[in-house]
Amino acid sequence: MQKPILLAFSLCLALLSGLTAQKNPLRLILEKQGPALDTILNNVDRYQVQIIYTQIDRDANNFPTFRSYTYNLDTNLYYYPASAVKMPAAFLALEKLNQIKVEGLSKYSPMHTGAGRPPQTSVTVDTTAENDQPSIAQYIKKIFLVSDNDAFNRLYEFLGQEYLNKQLWNKGYKRTRIIHRLSVPGFDVESNRYTNPISFFDSLRKPIFQQGQVNSMAYPRLNLRKQLQGKGYIEGDSTMINQPFDFLNRNYVGLEELHDMLKAVLFPEAVRPEQRFDLTESDYKFLYRWMSAYPRESTHPSYPEHAEEDNYVKFLLFGDKKAPMTIPNNIRIFNKVGLAYGFLTDAAYIVDFEHGVEFMLAATIRVNNDEVFNDGKYEYDEIGLPFLGKVGQAIYVNELQRPKLVRPVLAKFKVEEGE
Repeated sequence: MQKPILLAFSLCLALLSGLTAQKNPLRLILEKQGPALDTILNNVDRYQVQIIYTQIDRDANNFPTFRSYTYNLDTNLYYYPASAVKMPAAFLALEKLNQIKVEGLSKYSPMHTGAGRPPQTSVTVDTTAENDQPSIAQYIKKIFLVSDNDAFNRLYEFLGQEYLNKQLWNKGYKRTRIIHRLSVPGFDVESNRYTNPISFFDSLRKPIFQQGQVNSMAYPRLNLRKQLQGKGYIEGDSTMINQPFDFLNRNYVGLEELHDMLKAVLFPEAVRPEQRFDLTESDYKFLYRWMSAYPRESTHPSYPEHAEEDNYVKFLLFGDKKAPMTIPNNIRIFNKVGLAYGFLTDAAYIVDFEHGVEFMLAATIRVNNDEVFNDGKYEYDEIGLPFLGKVGQAIYVNELQRPKLVRPVLAKFKVEEGE
C-alpha cells in the first residue's frame, strides 16, 4: 500500500509545483536562465536578492492593469537603498513647491541654500546650470542623470527630515526611513535632523519665498531584520572594527515602496488618490524626460566623462555592458538606482516603443563576499551588475514573446526635448 500512496503524493507535489510556476512566471523565467543566474539564485540568502516584476496590460482605452510577481521578497529584511532614496525626494520636492502656492515660485526659480549651524554648507551658485543658479529642477536633473549626491542633499534640506518622511507615510509608503544626507562628512544622527535655511528668488533676484532652519523630531526604528550586518567594518582611513556594521540609523525604503512610488508617478490614473504625488502636467513631463535621459543628452548639466555610458545609472537590462555603450533608440528606462556598501538596487519602468513592450522591474542584491563594510571591496562589476543586467534581459525577452490583446499606446513617455 505504501508505494501507491507515495506515488500519489509525488504526483500531487509535481502538480502543485507546476501550478506555482504558472502563478509566478518570474520564478520560471529566472530558473530558465541556467548558469547565467544559477550561482546567485542558489544562494539568494547570501546575496539577499529580492525582485519584483510587474506585467502591464492595456484595455481598448489604453488604461493599464498590473500583475506583480515577486522573487524572494522580504519586506522585513533590511537592505541599504543608497541613492534610490533620491527618487522620492525628487517627487516630494516638486510636490512641496506646488503646495507652497506662492506666485512666481517654480522648480526653475533660483534657490539659495544657507548654513544655519556646523557642518552645514551654503550654495548660491551652480555653474552647471545655464544661468549659473541652483534650482529644484537642476538638482533633479543631476539626480536622475548621474545620481549626484549633493543634489539629493540640497533637496533633503529643502524638504526637511520630518516633512519628507511624514508625506511618504501619509501616502501609504510606510516602510520608509530617510534620515540622513549622503556622502558628506561631519553629520551625525542629531545634525541630520537640522536642515538649512533656504530662499527662492524671481528672475529679478527678488526673494519670493524663504524657509528657516528646521529641526525634525526623532523617529522610531522600523522593525527590520539584519540592521546589523557583516563581521566588521573599516572606520576612518584604516582602522578595522571587528563587529557588525550598524544600519540602525541609516536610510531605508522598502523595494516594494520604491516600485509603488515609481508606479504612482508613471501611472497616477491607475493608483489610489492618496498614493499620488501632487504634481502638475509640467512636472510629470519633466520627470519623464530626465528619469529616462542619458548623460550624453544633457547640455546643462554636461557630463562628457559619461558620454559613452548610457548605462551609467541603468543597471537592469544593461548593467552587464561595458563602455562604450549606447542603448538602442527604441528603448527607454525610467528608473532610479542605488549603489553603496555592497548593495545594488534598481527600480525601473522599461519601454520598447518599436515592439510595444512595457513592464516594471525592481531588484536588489548585496555583494560583499568578505563581509567587511567600508573596505571598498565589493563585487559590483563581477557579480552585482551582471546579475541585474541579465535579470532585465530575461524579463525583456519574455515580454517580447508575451501575447497582449491590445498594443499599448506609449506616446506620453516620448518626452525627449524641452522641459
